[in-house]
Amino acid sequence: MKTQPGEGANILGIFGTHSPSHVIVHMAVMKTLADRGHNITVVSLLKPKFAAHENITVILAPPTPEREKFIKEYMAEMSNEKPSLWKTMAKAVFQAGSQLEGQYEFIEHPNLKEIYENPQTKFDLVFLGAMGNDFQLGIAAKLRCPVIITWVGVPLPFMDSIVGNVNDPSYVPSVNVALEPGQRTMGFGLRFGNLLKHSFLSTINKLLNYKMNQFYERAFGNESDPEFPTYYEMKRRVSLLFYNYHSPSEGPIRPTVPQSIEIGGIQVKEKPHPLPQELSEFLDNANEGAIFFSLGTNVDTNTIRPEIVDTLYKVFSKVPQRVVWKWEDLKKKPGNASNIYFSNWLPQDDILAHPKTRLFVTHAGKGGVAEAQFHGVPMVALPLFGDQQGNADIMARSGFGRWLDILTVTPEELEESILDVLHNPVYRETIGNFSSLYRDRPLTARESVIYWTEYVLRHQGAYHLQSPLIHMDFVARNSIDVYGAILFLLLVSCLLLLVIFRWIFRKAFGVVRRKNYRKTVKPDKLKHN
Repeated sequence: MKTQPGEGANILGIFGTHSPSHVIVHMAVMKTLADRGHNITVVSLLKPKFAAHENITVILAPPTPEREKFIKEYMAEMSNEKPSLWKTMAKAVFQAGSQLEGQYEFIEHPNLKEIYENPQTKFDLVFLGAMGNDFQLGIAAKLRCPVIITWVGVPLPFMDSIVGNVNDPSYVPSVNVALEPGQRTMGFGLRFGNLLKHSFLSTINKLLNYKMNQFYERAFGNESDPEFPTYYEMKRRVSLLFYNYHSPSEGPIRPTVPQSIEIGGIQVKEKPHPLPQELSEFLDNANEGAIFFSLGTNVDTNTIRPEIVDTLYKVFSKVPQRVVWKWEDLKKKPGNASNIYFSNWLPQDDILAHPKTRLFVTHAGKGGVAEAQFHGVPMVALPLFGDQQGNADIMARSGFGRWLDILTVTPEELEESILDVLHNPVYRETIGNFSSLYRDRPLTARESVIYWTEYVLRHQGAYHLQSPLIHMDFVARNSIDVYGAILFLLLVSCLLLLVIFRWIFRKAFGVVRRKNYRKTVKPDKLKHN
């Protein structure tokens, strides 16, 4: 089908993530396509926070009360433990069954199941928001339409394996691996650690694939159609991978296949929306500039340790700048300092775009860091869990700010870091230069989403862009059969050479023996004569 402006396709977005920040990225993709004129239906675990759009229909498939309680307790525990990436990944592996059960409950929700079991609309394309839920590709199989996967960060082994990206640990840093300033390659120590992380993540990916296949069979294995694709067939039918990353600026350059489309900063508005009047006045009158503080959408500030909140409030209440602070429970604010504006919901992108915003104190989530980079706002990072410490480390090594341990930071350390980043012009100049590079692209993130989505629609999939790698089994992709054949030929050749050598040796030895025999026989005959 052709999709010119005004000829909207019917597109289904499936977003079962429990992370609001992930929903923001996915919905930015959907809104871009809706603005283009496509008819968008979104099924989400969480209610997206966006202005109503005439081309977007949102259907909620919320978690059960038990599941919602589990998610809140899990996030509260993670926020106060500040676990390492290794501990986070290990915990994710041990709790994979529970996490996948939540994703299974999502696709079994009547509001979503009605769409793919008894579709009233002929969908032309499915978007699946990746979150350890590959088995949900079966929905695209039920609807018999192409699928695009959206991912909120850099390619990881989980994503790379879907499209066949080359993820060579000798020169492609894994998550939480930061290059030294000014370096283009990793030294021995980093490569050693990177190989371990890469191997660990690749192993987890294989284990997850096994579990995904089990859940796929559980959800879609009772299909009466003998031609209904298997889980592994559906993985090979993915048309594109959109990922929220821009390698020319963020680095390093990655060897990605044509199926991998960079849409880094898709959630950043090309033109910021007007701020709410009260917040706008607060920022407009910030004569000394403003600091924006947020620990993201996954953290309930009410669950943060009181001593940490006391440290934060002590510092923010005494700085000459005005502070915009994201705080959940407005009835239990840390204090009433006149220079602090508390709100439980804040338009982060629009605040960072405000000319008076001079510093972003952040948990270093991928989305927030990308928005600060786009707008050229330096940062002080207080990472909590997951990839945030790696993001913070890369940010600091790049010269965009500093990062501190939120569990041990003292008021003096926090104040010193804030003052340094505010008053040292190097940080703003460095991130400003990055911002120019981040914005300089042949297509903007939105233009890339539109072009490549409509490319898939025009061609009923983009399977001709696929890497041969995803159609090869383990033996073929590692050339084990070729190496085996070469080894076999070498062995046969060696055996033949050995046989030939032995034959030649025997022939030569036989000739020598006969000559020696003749020499000994002639003297004997002479004696007898």
